[in-house]
Amino acid sequence: MLQLSDSPPCMKTSVSVDESYQICRQITAKYAKTFYLGTLLMNPAKRRAIWAIYAWCRRTDELVDGPGAAMTTPETLDLWEQHLESIFAQHPQENVDVALSDTLKRYPMDIQPFRDMISGQRMDLYRSRYSTFDDLYLYCYRVAGTVGLMSTAVMGVDPEQNTAAWNRDKQLYIPYEEAISLGIASQLTNILRDVGEDAQRGRIYIPTEDLARFNYTEEDLLKGIVDDRWRSLMKCQIQRARQFYAQAEKGISYLSPDARLPVWAALTHYSRILSVIERNDYDVFNQRAYVPQWKKIGTLPFAWLRSQIS
Repeated sequence: MLQLSDSPPCMKTSVSVDESYQICRQITAKYAKTFYLGTLLMNPAKRRAIWAIYAWCRRTDELVDGPGAAMTTPETLDLWEQHLESIFAQHPQENVDVALSDTLKRYPMDIQPFRDMISGQRMDLYRSRYSTFDDLYLYCYRVAGTVGLMSTAVMGVDPEQNTAAWNRDKQLYIPYEEAISLGIASQLTNILRDVGEDAQRGRIYIPTEDLARFNYTEEDLLKGIVDDRWRSLMKCQIQRARQFYAQAEKGISYLSPDARLPVWAALTHYSRILSVIERNDYDVFNQRAYVPQWKKIGTLPFAWLRSQIS
């Protein structure tokens, strides 16, 4: 359980900025292996900033999904939002916060996506079902689309894409919508991969209207039944996720050139989980869909090529 305190903003931390970034690196490497691999393709400054963002996101997620989640209340999340405000005010309260405070000085960001992510955790406190995809989209935006917005501030945009002759009279284009789409696609992939694990915790993220459309019940899902109804349902969900990946691809060319390869790599790695689900005959109850490390590395030449021609 994350320790939230009522300590004043002037609370002193005990690590240097570099040491704090190392803590964030270790958190990222431990809990997000695919994501971490992508960050290693960034320049050192951007890489560290992304680690700091991920560490905060991870700690936020653990409030409702971590070992001490049963103790989390709405008041806990209120305190966490106050904790966030202290970081943005350049008053880090814990060692891991030092890196994010430094990142915010180097890459100014809006606090709202961070607040929105906390709102997503609030949804997990009182919701375990989503009636429509619109409902689920809001959840996915809050817990994952927001990460796209945070990361875009670090990635930066390519001024040449925006200052080409045909774009000179247009406002600088920042691919926020595409960044959100990548977050949505990744979260939908997580949902499909983790159906069985979520069911064990009493959560069903596939919209209930979709279940009904394929005549597949919650009871079927909780029992882990894999039949033609389930396969048809999963094909529909996978197609939706791939549509978001396709939308995300359209924004990569607007990013700074040194950010395109890691984003293409992350997109390629994550989207391949969907292909693994298909190869496993859509059985996400008894087989966890994952992409082996050697295959992730094997996709890098393809990602590099896409980054050069995007």
